[in-house]
Amino acid sequence: MREGFFKNVLTSLLAGSLFFPAAIAQDQINQLASETRMTETVAPFYDYEHIPDFTYDEVEKRVAAMETDMPFELNETIFAFINYFTVRNRDYTRMVLARQDMFFPLFDEALEKHDMPADIKYLAIIESGLNPKARSRVGAMGLWQFMPATGKEYQLYVNSHVDDRLDPEKSTDAALRYLKVLNRRYNNWELALAAYNCGPGNVNKAIRRSGGKRTFWGIYRYLPRETRSYIPQFQAIMYVLRHAEAHNLILEEPAYAMDFDKVSLGAGFTLENLAKFTDLCLEDLEYLNPSLLRSEVPDFNKDRTINVPLHKVAFITENQPWLVDSLQLEKERYLASLPEEPEKPLHNLTYRVRSGDVLGKIAQQYGVSVSQLKSWNNLYSNTIRIGQVLHIYQDNDSFDKTIASSQQPPAVTETSAGKMYTVQPGDSLWLISRKLEGVSIDQLKKLNNLNSNQIKPGQKLIIG
Repeated sequence: MREGFFKNVLTSLLAGSLFFPAAIAQDQINQLASETRMTETVAPFYDYEHIPDFTYDEVEKRVAAMETDMPFELNETIFAFINYFTVRNRDYTRMVLARQDMFFPLFDEALEKHDMPADIKYLAIIESGLNPKARSRVGAMGLWQFMPATGKEYQLYVNSHVDDRLDPEKSTDAALRYLKVLNRRYNNWELALAAYNCGPGNVNKAIRRSGGKRTFWGIYRYLPRETRSYIPQFQAIMYVLRHAEAHNLILEEPAYAMDFDKVSLGAGFTLENLAKFTDLCLEDLEYLNPSLLRSEVPDFNKDRTINVPLHKVAFITENQPWLVDSLQLEKERYLASLPEEPEKPLHNLTYRVRSGDVLGKIAQQYGVSVSQLKSWNNLYSNTIRIGQVLHIYQDNDSFDKTIASSQQPPAVTETSAGKMYTVQPGDSLWLISRKLEGVSIDQLKKLNNLNSNQIKPGQKLIIG
């Protein structure tokens, strides 16, 4: 119907024209009508949400054809996790598909250097979802989820300025060295991965309870619950990312890794100032340097290199002396702008930063200024992080107000075990001993079997 309408209009226009003989006009009509049909053609719709059906046998054939140095024999447990990643939680799978190009080249290079199976890279997906800032409920951090003690053993150092567990390159190298140690102990990659998850002690116990079996499925029922699903998840992800298209797991918009390289610019400068002098995006610098907790290279980290977008490396290299001088001059100007530090008041309190805290809020709570907080804690910027400990100095009047305000609401309760005190935000053993007359710090530690002065909000303390 629409084509007939266009032909009638064209006939009226062209046939009546002084410039077109009737025969030529008819040819023009036919050509334009054909072009109209072509331009009305609609591109086929691609359904990204379609979930293809698949059977156990189909997956088994694909698994059999996979080339991998890791053990992989399909069973119902692994198949259930394949179903989870391809059907029930497709958003998670698409997320790691979008992130893999950001980290897999780094993993591949490190695995080749250590002469380890290339598929071990999929373990980082199970550990962190390829999020370099991932944090577990027990305090494990980074792509490879290192606990502080294990990280320190593998030269991943943590302080208030830097957390090497968040550095993709350092943490990857540390994780692979640790996995190699575990594999030498068990001579079995599956057991090495299991020990990475639950610790060698639990794997050794499972081996003993199984009667000496030394395969994952041989000791499966004796492992902790989490570890029993850990290896099947790892193997399921190995399959899913290889066969993502077969399960219609396709990204609507491909994700591209940010190309970068390392530069050395000394120490004692902020990423904000580097962004200002190089016309870089601060968010890009923070993304490429996740281990810099305060978005600054501290004075004591003089040998640290930082990652910058590749397109600026030549400019930074060519202008390195000028940049180093400018960054240091900016720091000196900032320090000179701070008021002279008066003598510190008598009372030294500690405050652990919580979610939602900012320096202004903390300063107001304790009756001090933001500049004092920054000076007392050697802060070069207003950036603070959750868990960071701040030192706060108060005179007698301010301190008495803090004591009075911290006593409301009451934190003391009567239980069958005796009187209990619930630790409040900002509390220390010294503060609690001041609140509770007749209870000393030593008594608090003895009553609660405390080996140090460390306490946390919400903790219950026996006080009598």
